[in-house]
Amino acid sequence: MPVLSLLMLSGCGGSNSSSEIEDAVEVVVVDDTSNYPVDVTKFDLSSSGAITQVACTLSNGESSTCYSITVNGFPSDRTTLGPFCPTTTTTEAVNAGKWFDDGVLYDLTGEFITNLDSFYGDSTWQLYNDETGEVNITNSQIACEAAARPDVAAEYNNFCVQCEISYYNDVEGEGVSSTFLIPITPVPRSQAGSIGRDSVGVAFNGVALDAAAPTEAILSAYTIAAFDDCVGHVNPFAGYHYHGANHGEGTCPAIEFEVDGHGGAFGYALDGYAIHSMLDENNKEEDDLDSCRGHTDDARGYHYHSAGPGENLFIGCFNGETAQ
Repeated sequence: MPVLSLLMLSGCGGSNSSSEIEDAVEVVVVDDTSNYPVDVTKFDLSSSGAITQVACTLSNGESSTCYSITVNGFPSDRTTLGPFCPTTTTTEAVNAGKWFDDGVLYDLTGEFITNLDSFYGDSTWQLYNDETGEVNITNSQIACEAAARPDVAAEYNNFCVQCEISYYNDVEGEGVSSTFLIPITPVPRSQAGSIGRDSVGVAFNGVALDAAAPTEAILSAYTIAAFDDCVGHVNPFAGYHYHGANHGEGTCPAIEFEVDGHGGAFGYALDGYAIHSMLDENNKEEDDLDSCRGHTDDARGYHYHSAGPGENLFIGCFNGETAQ
């Protein structure tokens, strides 16, 4: 089974986010006392996962010690993935996945598919058969690999794109193995670091938190790269991975709030700072987040809060050094 280093590969082959984020934003310089060590006991890894300590070099050129975290790429808190694409124009939300646009996460129902021409103001959109009502879906590995990439093969224009994890691992409950290097204790930056096209981090359930999906390329080919309720999908590069956080909705397991009502943590960014859910138990967002979507409190030190599930990102930038 292949091991993909998500420190080097982009999960979806591209991003619409600027590669110069560090030149466009200011971040709060984190005090050393706010850099809490990574707690690897939070990870729920299968027997194929592993966590070790290794020597590493950080993005500032300094030598450090990192955790090498290998995950099998299948969420430990679920037994199945999907649903993704609706099968017909009458498929309802309970049997369909999601799509996002302009910060909003939509139910990818059959009705949504039939209205894509109006939604995008372009009559070229038609992902379904007028006579049968069946939705055009990539239903083979060949079709998946021709469509789930930025340069979509022309024959798969006007398709709903979905890939099965079984194409890349036929062991039930396993996905595509990936290894992440994360500093044992975060090292703050003086200037924000770009997310770029790399992975953002890894969830405690063993799934990659990916950078922005290349929506411009997807839409330019008249395709929809369907997500499930967790804003995750499968592609040939990264296996199953997330592009947003939608915990507690539909089939996506909820994240417990912390004892003080603060949004719960669900993963670590590659710089070693924890990523928490967007809202607290009162359904409110923190009002003092910096441009990377982070802030500091006494209980947790510096940490991030995820963006909304339809925003095609988790955090805005890295406030800590990452491993190279």
